[in-house]
Amino acid sequence: MSSTRTYWLDLFTGKTWGEFIDAGASVTGFRETRWTTVQKMKPGDYVLCYLTGVSRWIGVLEITSEPFMDHTPIWEDEVFPCRIKVKLVEALTPDTSVPIHDLLPLMKTTKDLAHPQSWTGYFRGSPAKWNAADGELIIQAIREAARNPVVRPVDQAKLSRRPRALKARTGSFTVPEDIETETESATDDEQTRSDEASAHVEAQWLLLQLGSDMGLDVWVARNDKNRSFGGHRFSDIRSLKSALPSQFDDATNRTIEHIDVLWLKGHSIVAAFEIESTTSIYSGLLRMSDLIAMQPNLNIPLYLVAPDERRGRVIAEINRPTFSRLSPPMSEMCRYISFSTLRERLAEVRRMAKYLKPEFLDELSESCEVEEE
Repeated sequence: MSSTRTYWLDLFTGKTWGEFIDAGASVTGFRETRWTTVQKMKPGDYVLCYLTGVSRWIGVLEITSEPFMDHTPIWEDEVFPCRIKVKLVEALTPDTSVPIHDLLPLMKTTKDLAHPQSWTGYFRGSPAKWNAADGELIIQAIREAARNPVVRPVDQAKLSRRPRALKARTGSFTVPEDIETETESATDDEQTRSDEASAHVEAQWLLLQLGSDMGLDVWVARNDKNRSFGGHRFSDIRSLKSALPSQFDDATNRTIEHIDVLWLKGHSIVAAFEIESTTSIYSGLLRMSDLIAMQPNLNIPLYLVAPDERRGRVIAEINRPTFSRLSPPMSEMCRYISFSTLRERLAEVRRMAKYLKPEFLDELSESCEVEEE
């Protein structure tokens, strides 16, 4: 079993962990928007339980059932209807749980990040598939803490704190602090503008080439068809389409044709990417917002690709009231991909691209939702 076991991240607050334990620690659950990912979880897989707020590992679960939907109350504040039956392998208390900072330098996932705070991006949403070697490392640390507990008192305010989302009758959202206006943040530095434009074109090229190598048709924003990167013209990509599928109305098509990159299979769009390398990230978000507003039943994964240092800003902006009050909210439809992750992961998988499925994007992207279990 261990040779094929998958490791999954499960996020808890102090409150939801307590409710899970009080209910018998036999069922864990996730939001309905996570159903596609939850269905990949199998009996025998391990679930790594992480306490948000205090940033500690608190337990290990083993999955004992196939996923199922159930609305029976377990948690007070949310339903988390996408469920799996589990058994406790190890469980710590908040005071004896393992601080994430003890393991960051050791985990393959986090030890070589370009930006020291980028590790937080891996804890934005759950369930999330976890690196197997890191999973074993975490389990060993939790087992050692169970055998030889070390009491590290937690900040009770942080333990009880809910993630930074504001509640309103219309849903959860953020109000970013210290937001610069586009005029204030604009730069007159010609080199900076040139670097940003180059990064944008590079990201377009990488996504177009990957989609083509995967056997998909690809589309680049209508105004960008004559661009090139590294001596390669976009127009030379063999599967670049000259026309979009015709199932949408004219208004929707006019929005879609300006999206930076699309992956298509037959007449269906399987992924849409907006690349935001410049200081203002609104243009791509507004296009995605228009698309959701015009086609609320559209089931297309949306991705915002942006520099690592702008990750926090991207997630904060996606959760603004303007976008959170869409139906469905932008944060449920859109995921974030950092430039560094895009470059690194695509370099790793390029030779096996023809065997990849679009779901591969789940592994290199992160959730933009701000209020997790």
